[in-house]
Amino acid sequence: MTTIKASLSTWPVVRVLRDRNAGLYLSSVVVSGFGTSALWLVSGVWVKDLTGSDGLAALCMLAMWLPTLAGPLLGTLADRGRRKPLLIGVNVLLGAFLLTLVSVDAPGDLWLLYAVLFVYGAAGVVHDAAESALVATAVDSSLLGDFNGLRMTATEGMKLLAPLAGAGLYAAYGGASVALLDAATFVLATGLYALLRVREEKPAPPAGSRRKRTAEGARHLWAHPVLRPLVLAGGATMLCAGVNGAMVYAVVDDLGRSPAYAGVLYAVQGAGSVGVGLLAGTALRRLGERRFAAYGVALLAVAVALRAVPSDPLALVCGAAIGAGLPAALIAALTSVQRETPGPLLGRVTATANTLVYTPNVVGLAAGAALVELVGHRLVLVALGGALLATAALLRPRSVGVRPPPAEVSPSSRP
Repeated sequence: MTTIKASLSTWPVVRVLRDRNAGLYLSSVVVSGFGTSALWLVSGVWVKDLTGSDGLAALCMLAMWLPTLAGPLLGTLADRGRRKPLLIGVNVLLGAFLLTLVSVDAPGDLWLLYAVLFVYGAAGVVHDAAESALVATAVDSSLLGDFNGLRMTATEGMKLLAPLAGAGLYAAYGGASVALLDAATFVLATGLYALLRVREEKPAPPAGSRRKRTAEGARHLWAHPVLRPLVLAGGATMLCAGVNGAMVYAVVDDLGRSPAYAGVLYAVQGAGSVGVGLLAGTALRRLGERRFAAYGVALLAVAVALRAVPSDPLALVCGAAIGAGLPAALIAALTSVQRETPGPLLGRVTATANTLVYTPNVVGLAAGAALVELVGHRLVLVALGGALLATAALLRPRSVGVRPPPAEVSPSSRP
């Protein structure tokens, strides 16, 4: 029993959870992620109920995603001052803005909902950049992969629970109640961030124009031999994932199931993401970022292609495999950005990387919606599998210019 306890205490995931700052960060991710996931679902349903329009409902997602296009510019805000006060301020701002949604009860009020969602998306870009930069200084470098994996686990776990809770709350009390719930989660997250114990020196006054400071992040990312291929591969993977996501109802129809069965496939996919998040840190140490990402993308490729086969058991297995394979490229890219970027640039580089990685997902969703009507889902899924395999092959580590996996650091060696 003593041996088992000793082994558990040295397991990196346990070490992350026992770290005070990491625990507070993850708690804030769970809390705010619950509110965000609930609002993400309910906003579209809210608009659909008020207008009866699918197109106007879809604009909710567009309003939240659109600010990511300005990621490199918004990321400069995360490098201009201390990150902890910025995180607290962003959470307070979002909580206050969400309170305005209690007045939305007619189609003429929807401009306010779209405006709040747009601010929500823009603040989220700044928040993610500042959080990534602060995590890189507050969490031991050897545990960043474990932390990012656990963050993925927490995020996906909330996606499994929060939409159901949000839908139930909406059905009982309306959209304003979900907005109030989300506002409350931001207030709670603010308290968690206030408890962080971090030492931040005030950054030097910004030099040069805003355009020049914005370009510095992109220039660092593009010139770096480790970051560039990982971020580009992440963007290519998310482009394919977007197309694949648009195929889900065609896959469900091919199985002879009702559209509600898509919820089962999403749940299985979420479970796969939760599982890989727990193992990500160990895998990154043993394989290195490029190999870990390549294996994940290859698994995703096989799973996506096999979805073309109309089989219930295979569809469930492929769903879990997609959930396990897709996060690998994302975790590898984010962890590398945190490790390979100087602190003063980290906000801008993180925001730029997030733009390059996540924006193609929206393009993929739009392209997939057109392709599924033009050529059918089976041909598209097989082609996606081939494209993803090519992406995985391009990620094969080369002997020159690739940093080896970081050595394990014992708990006693931490500062």
